[in-house]
Amino acid sequence: MLVLLWLLLLWTAVGVAALAAFNLLFAKLIERLVPPVGRFIEVEGLRLHYVDTGDKPGQDGPPLLFVHGWLGQLNHFSFALAALFPERRVVLVDRPGCGYSQAARSPTIAANAAVLAAFMDKIGLRQPLVIGHSLGGAIALALALDHGARIAGLALIAPFTHFLSSPFYKFMAEQGRISRWISAWLFGPLMSVLRAASPSNPGFAPETPPRGFWRGAGGLLPIRADALLAGAREIPAQERELGAMGARYATLKTPVSILFGSGDRLLDLKTQGEAFCAVAPQTKLTVIEGGHCLPITQPKKCEAFIRAALARQ
Repeated sequence: MLVLLWLLLLWTAVGVAALAAFNLLFAKLIERLVPPVGRFIEVEGLRLHYVDTGDKPGQDGPPLLFVHGWLGQLNHFSFALAALFPERRVVLVDRPGCGYSQAARSPTIAANAAVLAAFMDKIGLRQPLVIGHSLGGAIALALALDHGARIAGLALIAPFTHFLSSPFYKFMAEQGRISRWISAWLFGPLMSVLRAASPSNPGFAPETPPRGFWRGAGGLLPIRADALLAGAREIPAQERELGAMGARYATLKTPVSILFGSGDRLLDLKTQGEAFCAVAPQTKLTVIEGGHCLPITQPKKCEAFIRAALARQ
């Protein structure tokens, strides 16, 4: 029995090592298919990847800072949306732990906002309109609450404003360090591929990923094990943080505009968009047909929304 037990442990160890090695090689392949498209800068001890189109002569109004969501990266905006503003300075940044940016020790919403504030100072980005998508919307709100003097306003697309009480988020929030590592490094990449290939993928449904999404919009990058681990580490503090932020929403002095897809299956229009407007009545809410990933599936409508937000400044 003892020999059998040792053999079982040995085969388990070999299997774990083989699966982790495969996922590491898989990540290297993804990085060859979707290489960095921008520059790197050190901010608060972190190496961040970003794209900056630079100041535009005669620019009228604020520059634009795009902040992506959970398991996203700046390619979500560079794919189809960012190029629609050639007359403005446009800055896209991979949040810590996402895309090609170094992961932070503290991956909280407030910490993300603090890094963004320091990043803005370092590149000389003053008073931008901040466009936040999904979790990027929560981080943009934290930026407005804690560093409001640095920004001109918020244009939030399908923002994450209140914590979800879904079984998935409850499971992710309660995971320990070891189970997060196992999920990310052993089973995460394969499960992510299967989930992304599903016609009912809540990230897009009722819409579908456009042609070129996997490489052009960086859709492959979040499937890497280290990106999945960084994403898992962001969730445990969110319920507490969003609860505390919700108590402060009514104090926001920054102009806020929100765009939601009526068919969004990831974040609910009522509990995320309308609930926010109920406590921050100065907010302008726009609803269109579509799902959650509007910057990728409906860039023209997002452009119109952002230009309307600019007109409110």
